[in-house]
Amino acid sequence: MKPKPFILRRNIENMEMLGDRKGMLKSIIKQLHQGADIEEMREKAKEILKDLTPDEIAEIEQEMVKEGITREEMEKLCDIHLEVFKESIEGKSLSLPEWHPLHILMEEHRILLRHASMLAEAAGKHDEKETEKIISHIKETEKHYLREENILFPYMEKHGITEPPAIMWMEHDKIREMKKGIYDAMEKKDYERMKNLAGGLAEMLSHHFYKENNILFPTAFKIMEENEWDSIRKEFDEIGYCCFIPQKRAEHEEKEKMGKGEIKFEVGNLYMEELEAMMNSLPFDITFIDREDRVKYFNQSKERIFIRTKAIIGRKVQNCHPSKSVDVVNKILEEFRNGTRSKAEFWIDMNGRKIYIRYFPVRRDGEYVGTMEVTQDITDIRKIEGERRLLDWK
Repeated sequence: MKPKPFILRRNIENMEMLGDRKGMLKSIIKQLHQGADIEEMREKAKEILKDLTPDEIAEIEQEMVKEGITREEMEKLCDIHLEVFKESIEGKSLSLPEWHPLHILMEEHRILLRHASMLAEAAGKHDEKETEKIISHIKETEKHYLREENILFPYMEKHGITEPPAIMWMEHDKIREMKKGIYDAMEKKDYERMKNLAGGLAEMLSHHFYKENNILFPTAFKIMEENEWDSIRKEFDEIGYCCFIPQKRAEHEEKEKMGKGEIKFEVGNLYMEELEAMMNSLPFDITFIDREDRVKYFNQSKERIFIRTKAIIGRKVQNCHPSKSVDVVNKILEEFRNGTRSKAEFWIDMNGRKIYIRYFPVRRDGEYVGTMEVTQDITDIRKIEGERRLLDWK
């Protein structure tokens, strides 16, 4: 049955109205970018924003980055235009069950803010025992940001929302730098500096969490399906939590069935479970990126060095790195494609261990099919001297 003409006309009018509102909102953001008065812009925005949803605001931000405003500029603008939009987005908070990943993140936000405020207070009193206790909790909070960057953000990107997560990741890196300063002040027993940094961290977290709670999370909730949240929760559990142990969903989890088919290679055959077990038994981490720069596979070695979650499968490798590293990633991939380089290697010190990171182009019959990353802890290997020709088992 064909839709009635007046229904079609109403749908078209609604889309046109949304387009007009988005256009006007873009204009307001651009005027703010040029230094317009916040109070004046707030009055102009009230009527436009009356029916605009958080995901539509996120979409506008994304479009503006594509039109030429840099992520750095948009990040600076966020606090200003959120001040203008404050009345329209508040009161639309999510109501979620306790098992839900977004509920967990928002509860962690509340606890993290409290920790930062408590640290400023304890540092002001030169309370060494209390500051050490709070800082130990703050150090554990890295899991919060890793869950967002490695699980939530990739899922949002699969639905076309790329810029808001990228801007939030930039802010994560600034939070990390602030925390490093706090740890340094703690080591030097510089309580005045620690107090100032903790106060700055509390303010930074307050702005950052406000944007996530009121724009990013409602957008994620709207665009994703229920079954995706189930998968996200399972992957959250794999990384773990920092502030509290969240409630589990009272449902039976379905076990993933692994294929039993035999794979035929040029020099032998392996069953799927044999191949997967073999790859997971390797004493180093492997990640494979296909010819379109998408993460296609990673092994699950016993002691993985860098976090990998199932959410990154299919994700552009450029989105798996902070903005400051993307140029290096693109340079490596360009050289591999052109055949001008056959290896890129780096080594870093991490937690008292020497980590060796290598990238290799993967080719078949001379054609580039992807890139393999191999990451290995070589601390003990570097200590090897002389020879060992006999089994030393006892």
